[in-house]
Amino acid sequence: MIKNHRLTDTLCVITPETPTDGFAGLSVPVYRASTIVYPDAASYRDRASRGPDGYSYGLSGTPTTRTLERQLSVLHDAAGTLIVPSGQAAISITMLSVLRAGDHLLIADNVYPPIKDFAQENLGNLGIEIEFFDPRKISDLSKRLRPGQSKLVWIESPGSTTMEVTDIVEVSSHAKAAGALVGCDNTWATGLLCKPLELGVDIVAEALTKYVGGHSDILLGAIILRDKELQSRVRYTLSNLGVGVSPDECSLALRGMQTMALRLRHVGEVSERFAYQLTEDYGFPVLHPCLESFATHPLWQRDFKGSSGVFSVQLDNIPIEPIDQALNELKTFVIGNSWGGTRSIIAPMAIASDRDVISVDGNTTYLRISIGLENPDQLWEDLRELFSALRETRPQ
Repeated sequence: MIKNHRLTDTLCVITPETPTDGFAGLSVPVYRASTIVYPDAASYRDRASRGPDGYSYGLSGTPTTRTLERQLSVLHDAAGTLIVPSGQAAISITMLSVLRAGDHLLIADNVYPPIKDFAQENLGNLGIEIEFFDPRKISDLSKRLRPGQSKLVWIESPGSTTMEVTDIVEVSSHAKAAGALVGCDNTWATGLLCKPLELGVDIVAEALTKYVGGHSDILLGAIILRDKELQSRVRYTLSNLGVGVSPDECSLALRGMQTMALRLRHVGEVSERFAYQLTEDYGFPVLHPCLESFATHPLWQRDFKGSSGVFSVQLDNIPIEPIDQALNELKTFVIGNSWGGTRSIIAPMAIASDRDVISVDGNTTYLRISIGLENPDQLWEDLRELFSALRETRPQ
């Protein structure tokens, strides 16, 4: 009886092989694993030679992770992609991978503010020198570049909240001439609307939390790379930090990508229509690169295939109280962080303290608007009531 019990115990642990012949599903299976099993001892000893796309331990990914990585690589015509826990992680891990003590890092002044905090607080403590530049002026970048010492130039286009489009081609040209890599946060556009690698960028970061996930229920980021050597360097950093992602999150991102093109096309069309209508009807400065009046509109026309659903409206010298009161009356829009999901979101932003080079009035509030998938007529009714109320409080 004891012997039979032992055999039964083993049968509970070792799963039988199940044929997959004749089964062909459309969805990508969710492979969950920490332990990776090797066919023999020699394969285990040689596991380091499997490269950045190989399987050696569950922390570095499963076939679910690899499928998402490869889909993004194909979308960007990239050498490789690495999935990380968030967009912020994508940028911070990239910087940790390519910078060393004594290096000089140049960051566009209009990037996602937590990137500046990470650079100043964390990278600064590691002996890396950080400097900000005005991305609207290539001359400002050029005078700050230090040949041989500047190792990375980081940009975000369009810029966070204020939506300036950077001349990625010129930034890349000047950076390369000084021996620096170029990284770009491409979350607003995704690889559907802009391909920074084709414009000279070396590293693209995207928050998959936004349009790739598409439903406001995952946190993921991607590091998309021009060459395999960079991919190996960043993978090594990920391994040393013990950073990995859940295959379940990757599965949700893969599902989101199935509808991303349709969602992005819809929200882009609605955001453009609203940008023109708000400009015509209410007179507040609308910050959307699709507008011919927007300063960097020609760059958007050159480098982008269209719009996504995020833009801003600038409110100068309007007190906070009436802004909040008007926002509290919203019926379809919600107030919250993030964007890119099915719900339309508005966030009141005060960004004066986030800019180091570009001058921003401390009395200005920016309403960042993210268009979702609700009925556009209902959304416009919300915006009509919001800006009608705000127009009454505008200084004469």
